[in-house]
Amino acid sequence: MTQPQSDQPSPYLPPPSGVPFGTPPPPEPAMPWAKAIAVTAIVFLVAGVVAGWAWQQFSPLAQYTVDENGGALGEEQMTRIFGPDGTFTAIGFITALVLGGALFWWLRNYGPWSVAIVALGAALGSGVAWGVGMLLGHDPIQPRLEAAKPGDLVAAPLELHTWTPAAAWLVGAALAAAIIAAATWRSEPVATTSQPGASETSPQVH
Repeated sequence: MTQPQSDQPSPYLPPPSGVPFGTPPPPEPAMPWAKAIAVTAIVFLVAGVVAGWAWQQFSPLAQYTVDENGGALGEEQMTRIFGPDGTFTAIGFITALVLGGALFWWLRNYGPWSVAIVALGAALGSGVAWGVGMLLGHDPIQPRLEAAKPGDLVAAPLELHTWTPAAAWLVGAALAAAIIAAATWRSEPVATTSQPGASETSPQVH
């Protein structure tokens, strides 16, 4: 005699949702391209303005000692010539690392395109920071040397001696994107169509 089957689902059966067991949740819908690019550009534009001001304020500048022949740098001041380069590098790398990581996480649904968006934003921030710093702190030294008196100290102009520090923004943003991409890739669940043995339907008893 066949026993009647119960209408209640077994607690060992997967829910009748039509989704295979172990399938990762669907990705969140991506925002419009225009909004993603606009927000990234605005964030790095503001960051570039602040970073340029900080570069002008906190860069150690070499001091020229004025004499009858013009201006000269002592041995101690020679070590400060590349101070603006180091300051620009440090500010740009830290700023891009933080903002690049946050924006890449926010735009991660775009896949590889999110890296391009963040990289372009970092390049924009680097250019704005350099422009703002030069606007605020780059005073040509020759007119100031001519107007100074012997014994006066004249600060060197704020400038980058090479373009390598400008790449610090790109390096920081790329590093943040690489770390987040590696972490999220390892944490993603692995989809599988196999079901555990306990989820199999128990045989009917006749």
